[in-house]
Amino acid sequence: MVKLKSRLARPTAEIAFADRAGAGPAVVLTHGAGMDHQMFDAQVEALAAHGYRTVVWDMRGHGDSTMTPGARFAAEDARDDLLALLDECRIDRAVLVGHSLGGNLVQSFAQEHPDRVTGLIVLDSTWNAGPLTALERFSLRLAAPTLAVIPARSLARQMARASAVTPAAIERTEAAFARMPKRVFLDVWMATVSLVDPDPDYRSPVPLALVRGAKDGTGNIAAAMVRWAQAEGITEHVIPDAGHIVTWDAPEETSRTLLKILNDWNLSPRGSRREGAQ
Repeated sequence: MVKLKSRLARPTAEIAFADRAGAGPAVVLTHGAGMDHQMFDAQVEALAAHGYRTVVWDMRGHGDSTMTPGARFAAEDARDDLLALLDECRIDRAVLVGHSLGGNLVQSFAQEHPDRVTGLIVLDSTWNAGPLTALERFSLRLAAPTLAVIPARSLARQMARASAVTPAAIERTEAAFARMPKRVFLDVWMATVSLVDPDPDYRSPVPLALVRGAKDGTGNIAAAMVRWAQAEGITEHVIPDAGHIVTWDAPEETSRTLLKILNDWNLSPRGSRREGAQ
């Protein structure tokens, strides 16, 4: 388990992170809503074993990171935190790996700061710029009110069972969700929705890879990712027998997939493009 021993002071928040040295390109991993850096434990170990510099962090209000009392979670603050984290670690450019909300966040970050991104690997996240059907727009508007009426005592359990498929992953996911107060989770969910901004002409300014669990039934991710891959002219990576929390449902296969993507991008530590990290 990676321990977040470093701290970054931010307006209305303190960000906990860990920067594991490596000779290869920097890879920064950003977790999903209600989760924390521990969802990437297996991937950090695999990446570090292959020589990559790995950075993990907890978004404000998640895990070991805190927010000033009275502060509300907002997507733009989290995006600014990511930029500050790269600066704090003195990383000029990095591969950004994001899961769910983290995937939405890194898409937005790459749109705002393409010069700081070597490539994007998006795990189980919807397409920020993707067109939405009428049903998808309706479901998106309905999601927050639906979550709001679920009793706090059962929200974590319901979210976990919708997000993971293996018993071990369901148990770990429920424990992670249970640590976050319901009012904060609702803010985080609204922040996720705020990053969805359809733009049919937008294409990723950096290399892009899409990964999802074959059994991910959350939102419109499965359908949107197929359309997204077609629009970008790439092939999505589908992990068998895994749900939304793909890193816990299938940790070894997910790690192998990340390593393959980095190798296909010619970003393996041996002979890597040195601009990937400082």
